[in-house]
Amino acid sequence: MGRETLALGWAVAATLMLQALAMAEHSPWTPHSKASVFADLSAPELKAVRSFLWSQKELRLESSRALTIAKNSVFLIETLLPKKQQVLKFLDNRQRHPIREARVVIFFGAQEHPNITEFAVGPLPQPQYMRELPPRPGHRASWASRPISSVEYGLLHHALQEATKPLHQFFLDTTGFSFHNCHLQCLTFTDVAPRGLASGERRSWFILQRYVEGYFLHPTGLEILLDHSSTNTQDWTVEKVWYNGKFYRSPVELARKYKNGEVDVVVLEDPLPKGKGAESMKDPPLFSSYKPRGDFASPITGHGPRVVQPQGPGYKLQGNTVLYGGWSFSFRLRSSGLQVLNVQFGGERIAYEVSVQEAVALYGGHTPAGSQTKYIDVGWGLGTVTHELAPGIDCPDTATFLDALHYYDTDDPIHYPRALCLFEMPTQVPLRRHFNSNFSGGFNFYAGLKGQVLMLRTTSTVYNYDYIWDLIFYPNGVMEAKVHATGYVHATFYTPEGLRYGTRLHTHLIGNLHTHLMHYRVDLDVAGTKNSFQTLRLKLENITNPWSPTHHLVQPTLEQTRYLRERQAAFHFRHTLPKYLLFTSPKENAWGHQRSYRLQIHSMADQVLPAGLQEERAVTWARYPLAVTKYRESELHSSSMYNQNDPWDPPVVFEEFLRNNEDIEDEDLVAWVTVGFLHIPHSEDIPNTATPGNSVGFLLRPFNFFPEDPSLASRDTVIVWPRDSGPNYVERWLPEEEESCLMPAPFSYNGTYRPV
Repeated sequence: MGRETLALGWAVAATLMLQALAMAEHSPWTPHSKASVFADLSAPELKAVRSFLWSQKELRLESSRALTIAKNSVFLIETLLPKKQQVLKFLDNRQRHPIREARVVIFFGAQEHPNITEFAVGPLPQPQYMRELPPRPGHRASWASRPISSVEYGLLHHALQEATKPLHQFFLDTTGFSFHNCHLQCLTFTDVAPRGLASGERRSWFILQRYVEGYFLHPTGLEILLDHSSTNTQDWTVEKVWYNGKFYRSPVELARKYKNGEVDVVVLEDPLPKGKGAESMKDPPLFSSYKPRGDFASPITGHGPRVVQPQGPGYKLQGNTVLYGGWSFSFRLRSSGLQVLNVQFGGERIAYEVSVQEAVALYGGHTPAGSQTKYIDVGWGLGTVTHELAPGIDCPDTATFLDALHYYDTDDPIHYPRALCLFEMPTQVPLRRHFNSNFSGGFNFYAGLKGQVLMLRTTSTVYNYDYIWDLIFYPNGVMEAKVHATGYVHATFYTPEGLRYGTRLHTHLIGNLHTHLMHYRVDLDVAGTKNSFQTLRLKLENITNPWSPTHHLVQPTLEQTRYLRERQAAFHFRHTLPKYLLFTSPKENAWGHQRSYRLQIHSMADQVLPAGLQEERAVTWARYPLAVTKYRESELHSSSMYNQNDPWDPPVVFEEFLRNNEDIEDEDLVAWVTVGFLHIPHSEDIPNTATPGNSVGFLLRPFNFFPEDPSLASRDTVIVWPRDSGPNYVERWLPEEEESCLMPAPFSYNGTYRPV
């Protein structure tokens, strides 16, 4: 749609927005309304936005399910958060409730020059206006950068079916599977990105696979490069074919050479039992299957321990706000991932926001798809693929399961049951304990406090990989963010040359080496929004021993470094990161120290792509394990859903956040944290990568923030005092639990997600 057509509409939008502001100014303030400022959109709100958009005839909207690329369609609707200062005035000063708005992404494909445009729609729950959300200067998302829609995938599947018709007999002979009249022995594909070699391209490599359980581990040896940049599918063309180490100009050329006996053919073994469409109970399972096989030396036949809560949960859930001990926070599940907001302990704000920004996996390989793969997962709907969590497996049976609604590549809100879970969990290590020995075979006292935490969890299943996202809250004011990686490895067809880029996992399978990197935004407000950043290091001093002047004393001292500018506080991976990273308030604790929170990073990440590589522009945040910037409303996200498919000219370039090199002393500060690990696949990754050893994250720890350990407020403490005669005296602040036998609710798992 041409911009001139919408000009009058935007002018009207400004007038309506002013009216909405006046209405919001007189909205009643209630405690419950506080959390709603952060809440995800409800089903009625999503439908109201959709109806409003469809009422705007100048948009000429069509269904997202219309089988064409050349259409105008709504791709995304989600909450658009108000500006931070407006929210803080509302939360802290009881000023007016900020206007509730939706962020809308529309693909305008039905015009001569297709484009992607984002809008704000409001006020909710009854929209009256829409206004364009301007991109960062010079960074409008290109048409080619849009995520692949389900309709485009359907059209791609059809295009591959048509293009590979000459290879029908070839597929039957070499794989036993095909794209045509295949019944239970069909081929499927995995596409990789970036899609091309330069901005504006949309050329994807497709790995053809046999569609069986765990098809990610069943490549056929054939990969196809397809140009699908045109909005007219008739213009889509196959540009190249790779099979078993060699390139061919087209499927026709490969078919001809195969018929002439000029192709080095690899005939794959049948993955399914002969004459059956699926495995029988007696047949050995596929190597890619989850079905049990093998035996332990000491078999485990029971179900194992479970978490029970005889007295119910210790947390309270009020809408999208959680109250637990000293903690309170709100949460939402946006299209880019999990986000917690207004994180407080003891009534004081610790952080305004802690959120997932991006997850990438950067690969190497011998096949063209293996060497091309650099997954940037927000471009694949990272925060929207939050499928059902299984009680007793993904979360304890005692967890509170929470549903989610997503409006992403759809015509209706999609209901995802059990998308998040909230639960308490024993840590199996005390929060603190001490045995005070009398050094005479006895003790003066024993004291301990149970280790238990509150955990908020969700998952993202981005095709083959599953990410488990945890936010963990400890009773001593510590918060932890952790991510676990599991699921199927991204694998390609085995060639001897491929061993330079991974590990042979099966007869025809290479598990490609890759690095996982995850990026978080941590907007710390430590005792207020005016914070500074400093580090502490150990420095050795060599001095004359004060009580023996003929000797020298070597001992550690503290060296404090203050960082005044953003560039100084952008730590490159090539340098050692200081161990004590402190965000400080000008306020002091009772002992004269600045009240602070420490960022403690647990990661095995390293820089993978060299700075200056054109496609590295999409992930310039991956240069830094930590960068500290001044808060700006124009710098809320380090990535975007468009960076994946146009990494050469992405709309969000994190490095630009640092160019103005702003002052960061006594300012509102944001920490950008990169964590990750190198994964060299190994045989134990079959069928799936396991979580132990594949988790990384960071902690926010109070550092002179409180006068003493705030977990002293916990009533779970136990102190044991010895007595000269009789049993020792056990001092408790909670009554001892009565014996009980509680069975969890019967296991259930639905697994569906559907329109509401």
